[in-house]
Amino acid sequence: MTMKRAALYLRVSTDGQTTDNQRRVLEQVANKAGWEVVEVYEDNGVSGAKGRAQRPAFDHLCNDATRRQFDVIMAWSVDRLGQSLQDLVSCLGELHAVGVDLFVHQQGVDTTTPAGKAMFRMMGVFAEFKRAMIQERVKAGLERAKAAGVKLGRPAIKAETRQAVLALAKFRKSVRSIATETGLGVGTVHRIVKAG
Repeated sequence: MTMKRAALYLRVSTDGQTTDNQRRVLEQVANKAGWEVVEVYEDNGVSGAKGRAQRPAFDHLCNDATRRQFDVIMAWSVDRLGQSLQDLVSCLGELHAVGVDLFVHQQGVDTTTPAGKAMFRMMGVFAEFKRAMIQERVKAGLERAKAAGVKLGRPAIKAETRQAVLALAKFRKSVRSIATETGLGVGTVHRIVKAG
């Protein structure tokens, strides 16, 4: 049996904090499990509420995971990966798709084991339940707004504005320059030109 390659993800929210404790404990766990730590990804002074693009080490970790640079990602706790259950489930879904496991020390999540995989599936069910509840609330809010006479959707574009866009398009102007001249969004201009 080949040794699993592990990647550590360490994160602290402020520059005054240190990732030393996270690293020490995760390295001990990896050693005990017989996993080789092949890479350490560290975001210092970065909030977990920030998206992947604002967390360079996390983004690098995810990219390397898709390239199968390691077999398992190890993190100190769920909140090191992201601030919500949905973030975690989304992350786990991406990892699962490329065959990379996840170990989270504080919550005891270890998808290298059957129990860990089952726990992950349960978390996915709860995240899906939460999404369904949010969708129901949004639908109820829209129905209430309709009943109150609120007009929903994009505002109608005046006929003269539509004609101006089409006239400018005939002169082979770019969608972006037409949007600038008319004060419309690029997507709106694109839809008008496409519809003709």
